[in-house]
Amino acid sequence: MKILVANLGSTSFKYRLFDMNDERQLARGGTERIGSPESKCFVEIAGKPRRDLTAVVPDHAVAVRHCLEQLTDPESGCLRDGAEVAAIGFKAVHGGRYSGAQRVTPDVLAAMEEMSRVAPAHNPPYIKAMRLLSEKLPEIPLVAAFETGFHQTIPDRNKFYAVPYDWAEKYQIRRWGFHGASHRYIGGRCAELLGRKDLRVISCHLGGSNSLCAIRNGQSQATSLGMSPQTGLLHNNRVGDFDPFALPVLMKATGKSLDEMLDDLACRSGLLGLSGVSEDVRDVEQAAAAGNARAKLALEVFVGSIRQYLGAYLVELGGCDVVAFAGGIGENGVRIREAVCAGLEGLGIKLDPAKNAAAKGESKISADDSQTQVWIVPTNEEIVVARLAKETLEAGK
Repeated sequence: MKILVANLGSTSFKYRLFDMNDERQLARGGTERIGSPESKCFVEIAGKPRRDLTAVVPDHAVAVRHCLEQLTDPESGCLRDGAEVAAIGFKAVHGGRYSGAQRVTPDVLAAMEEMSRVAPAHNPPYIKAMRLLSEKLPEIPLVAAFETGFHQTIPDRNKFYAVPYDWAEKYQIRRWGFHGASHRYIGGRCAELLGRKDLRVISCHLGGSNSLCAIRNGQSQATSLGMSPQTGLLHNNRVGDFDPFALPVLMKATGKSLDEMLDDLACRSGLLGLSGVSEDVRDVEQAAAAGNARAKLALEVFVGSIRQYLGAYLVELGGCDVVAFAGGIGENGVRIREAVCAGLEGLGIKLDPAKNAAAKGESKISADDSQTQVWIVPTNEEIVVARLAKETLEAGK
């Protein structure tokens, strides 16, 4: 069974193709600037040189057809026929009343639309592309693997807000959690690395958006992201945790509408808003090293928020067997990892500075005498989506 996993943006389509018989990645590729006169495309077939080209790609359906043409090219492709693709799997974000892996139907799309205001950067482009693909490529099943699915095991005490109870029942107001594919992969990979399934793992997905997840026996117990992807830790340009009672104060002081304030919180906050320098942590670190006080503050707030959730999850799990760092910052942020783990020896977490500084790829970076192992675990969200899509097809959902 071949599964194509799609990662969509409003003007982009990136994909990976897997053979699910042995979970080999057969190809990866994508298209940027969809809708422009000259779209930039690339394809990289396993064992063959990458090919870059320019093409006219007006919409996501054409991008998928172009992808299939590349993959079935008689000379350079890896498929005999486009019909070999059993399904397209999507790392969908928020389905509200739908979670887990679902075949894309009109009702699933309607449920996603209900959550578009909660996930404005993610749901609209996926809905638009899924609807287009359903119409123009009806022969290929579409499967949405919702990011909230992994967090369905979170107990109610970590899921409910202290608001009128019927808000949760009527309006889906609860902590949903996201980055589910990443945290699912990290929990499973840690079990493989340590040869145990009874692990307590704190998964730290740190990148453009950020979250921590407490995992026990492979199941999510708590996560920093809540009702929306804007919550929890601060993100590159999104606010993270924020007191909603500040909004009327700001609206009165600035004359801005609620929508304008929400746009500020979703697009001009986080590392960007605090530092005034950049949403990229590398730029912020460089500015802080040069003496920029706001950049230094942004990094301190970022690290402090990670440590607050780390401490909470140590209590939630009653200790921890593994702290795992993933995502662009988690994998490459030597100084961030060092700052997060600083002074935690009394809690059983002790980093090895030399291992941390030299680490490349999947690596154990804790000291030999650390009670808790600290790992860098490069995540693989795409294979998780492919597995869920395969399971969905085989279950006949």
